[in-house]
Amino acid sequence: MRPLVVVGDALLDVDLVGSASRLTPDAPVPVVEDLETRERPGGAALAAVVAAQATDREVVLVAPLADDDGAARLRALLAGRVRLVTIPATGGTAVKRRVRVGDHSVVRLDSGAPTVALGELPEEARATVRDAAAVLVADYGRGTTADPAVRALLAEAGGPVVWDPHPRGADPVPSVRLVTPNGSEAARVAADVPADGDGLAAVGARAEALIRHWGVGAVAVTLGARGALLSYGEGAPMVVPAVPVTGGDPCGAGDSFAAAAALALADGAVTGEAVAAAVAFAGRFVAAGGASAWDASAVPQPNVAAEDGVSALLARVRATGGTVVATGGCFDLLHAGHVATLRAARGLGDCLVVCINSDDSVSRLKGPSRPLVTAADRARVLEALEFVDAVVVFDEDTPAEVLDRLRPDVWAKGGDYAGADLPEAAVLRQWGGQAVVLPYLDGHSTTALVERSRV
Repeated sequence: MRPLVVVGDALLDVDLVGSASRLTPDAPVPVVEDLETRERPGGAALAAVVAAQATDREVVLVAPLADDDGAARLRALLAGRVRLVTIPATGGTAVKRRVRVGDHSVVRLDSGAPTVALGELPEEARATVRDAAAVLVADYGRGTTADPAVRALLAEAGGPVVWDPHPRGADPVPSVRLVTPNGSEAARVAADVPADGDGLAAVGARAEALIRHWGVGAVAVTLGARGALLSYGEGAPMVVPAVPVTGGDPCGAGDSFAAAAALALADGAVTGEAVAAAVAFAGRFVAAGGASAWDASAVPQPNVAAEDGVSALLARVRATGGTVVATGGCFDLLHAGHVATLRAARGLGDCLVVCINSDDSVSRLKGPSRPLVTAADRARVLEALEFVDAVVVFDEDTPAEVLDRLRPDVWAKGGDYAGADLPEAAVLRQWGGQAVVLPYLDGHSTTALVERSRV
């Protein structure tokens, strides 16, 4: 399987987190004490590790890196996560240090200015980009993407290129499939477009102007909690709304969006599918704590994005003493009975996780003609309901294993189980959870709907 290659400016991000209860006597600034140092990859390095955590495809980072202490610390953070191919550079490693009190930054101190050394790029870098399934350019305005040799190399990319731009960075090369500016970046570059505000009409006009200006295939303007707008330069743009996220940290959301889009293109998705996948992935990334949730001691695990998002949701609810509710079923052809049960279940606590049977599981339980709707589409429909907070797909015939992972406080089922001893009750008792039965909206079932459709 060909790799995903990330090209750009690799940074070392350092958070100095402490507490403050007084001001200095000589200036109105806080005295920050009991500092704890937290380091994580930044810039293109962050985009690379985010991508690596979401796929079993090899991820390679191609970046200028100086030979100093900052580079050594960054290499250690990347080890075992992504393969690093360095471009010779002069100047020190770029380090961003933030002094933080709780969740608030007090000051940021930047140092280092690596620049690509003059001369031929290493053959390993050239071969890696030419062999890529897709390339993500993570531009952080440090000069890498302006270097003529790097730009020539990107024009030779073996797969589609996603370019995440920076206000101080270079223009994308014309061969780029997708550029992903945020709303303010798009407004800054397309400043001469006669469009006011940040409404969809104005954003769409700027996206069209950027496509003409850069000569690229498409532009997806990321709009934070509003999702993203995708334009191909003509016709109606596609708008992908974001699933609302409670809490979370948006730091690194742009990197996660671009990384997910590049991974989707590497897997053969068309541009619209890639943008839709990127919006969903970025939402889960923010909900899980964003870049600030980086744990250098964690063992990287591929394909954990969906369950990571659920884990973060449960952790937030439990941290405030809330009640986690779960329910489950096939949910093949969602109907009014399902909706009534789900709404009632959400009313029992502070979040609702819906556990749905995989396609193979449904076939084993319901017969070879089922499911009528794939697990991916069933999950999308359920996630669109305002009273559903998360969906988890399980492959077993019963939800016992997924319940043991989630450990909800309450397991709720529809009233067609009234008076019966729910098979999940014994599992719930292991951690003090409670299985309950909810009133059922009579006369509604998927089987009945299927039978009526055959008449």
